Amino acid sequence: MTLPQAVISFALVAGLLTLVPGMDTALVLRSSISRSRGFAFATAIGISTGAMIWGVAAAVGVSALLAASEMAYRVLTIAGAAYMIWLGLSLLWKSLRHGKAAAAPEAAAPVPGRNEFVRGWLSGTGTNLLNPKVGVFYIATIPQFIPAGESPLLVGVLLAGVHCVLTMVWFTLLIFGTGYASRWLKGTRSIRMIDSITGTVLVGFGLRLALEPAH
Repeated sequence: MTLPQAVISFALVAGLLTLVPGMDTALVLRSSISRSRGFAFATAIGISTGAMIWGVAAAVGVSALLAASEMAYRVLTIAGAAYMIWLGLSLLWKSLRHGKAAAAPEAAAPVPGRNEFVRGWLSGTGTNLLNPKVGVFYIATIPQFIPAGESPLLVGVLLAGVHCVLTMVWFTLLIFGTGYASRWLKGTRSIRMIDSITGTVLVGFGLRLALEPAH
């Protein structure tokens, strides 16, 4: 297999994975609807940052160590599950607060500043870094697409970069698509419903991650 063939083959696999709805998609959609387009892009960039870090880790063998060590995997799994559950419960609590304030007149959404963008990026990065399944995916796939004679580190970074580009293209379509519907989705009731759904999804992912048997 040549390097171009490896990149194309990996892109097909990563592209299919990107299109599968999951926690990352829920976070980006929620950010786009209830926050702002900039915040949603910051979250998407954070998700891609986490994926790139996992890709580099897989290339240098860190993810292989994680996959081989049941204790390390379990510790990261519990940490990731706790983070997802906390994030989900925070959104559920926010939806309850929105519900109590529903009778009040709607105020204009605040313009996000630099701190808001940083928070979006940290949210996306933390979500991906604390999900060991991302690392396991890379360690299970990247070695299969490294041509003989090529540098594992450089090819690993290249393939992770391909995945990040595909992810950003998909999230960009989602963010702009959501933006066209924002007139109907940015009301207090809509945001409350979105927070409730996203929070429930995150708590569900966290519980499933925490309760699934060790690999």
